[in-house]
This record gives sequence, structure tokens and C-alpha cells, in this order.
Amino acid sequence: MKKLILIGVLGGIVVLIIGMLTGQIFQRLFPALTTEYQNVHLFRTWSDPVMLMYFVHPFFFGIAFAWVWKRTNTLFAADTDLQKAFRFGFASWMVSTVPGMMISYASFAISPLMVLSWTVSALIEFICLGLLFSRTMK
Repeated sequence: MKKLILIGVLGGIVVLIIGMLTGQIFQRLFPALTTEYQNVHLFRTWSDPVMLMYFVHPFFFGIAFAWVWKRTNTLFAADTDLQKAFRFGFASWMVSTVPGMMISYASFAISPLMVLSWTVSALIEFICLGLLFSRTMK
């Protein structure tokens, strides 16, 4: 259990870094996203203490998906760790991200580009988690 939590925390660091990097990349490629993020009617400002959750949630995410990996990794059997990572990443992404992004787009006044950026970021995060888990949780 200790190993699972440690790997999950490491996964949280990975998710946080990837999320921040992909966010910056998308905002540089599409400056309209920066303007959209600055809409205080949709998003909290960075000075709001609740925004600390942005930095905490990846660790819960990492630990939760480390647990999911431990319970389901045999479903992603493959010849290489990278193949396992892609299988785990895609399956996890389809189950946990795609439906959430559909309802986010339907419920909030956000652009399709913002939804796409979150969706792509999540896929990259899941694949990287799959790679971390397949290499460390054998």
C-alpha cells in the first residue's frame, strides 16, 4: 500500500507538470484561451484560496489511478510498457475524461478549443501515468 501511495504521489507530480505545460503550450498557440481563462464570471482568480485545489487535485488523481492500475493492469497486457501505457491511457481517458468534457461543454459557456485543450492534456496525462505505472508497479 505504501508503494502504491508513493507511486501515486509521483503520478500526481507528473499530472501537475503535464497539465501546466500543456496549458501554457495551448495558451501560446491560441491566445484566445488566455482571455477565456481570465473571465472571472467562469473561473476563479489565482488570488482565491480555493485555487489551491488546482495544485492538490493531481495528487488525489495520481493515487486513485495508481489504485485503478493495480486492479486492472492485466487488462492492458502488451509486449512493451509503452503499449500498456497507451492502452491504459486511452481506456482511462475514454471513461473518465470524454464524458466529463462533453457535459462541461454542454453546461458551461466555454469554447470548443478550451474543451479540446483539456481533453488533449488529459490524454497525455493518462498515457504518462500508464507509462509510470507499467514501469514501477510490476
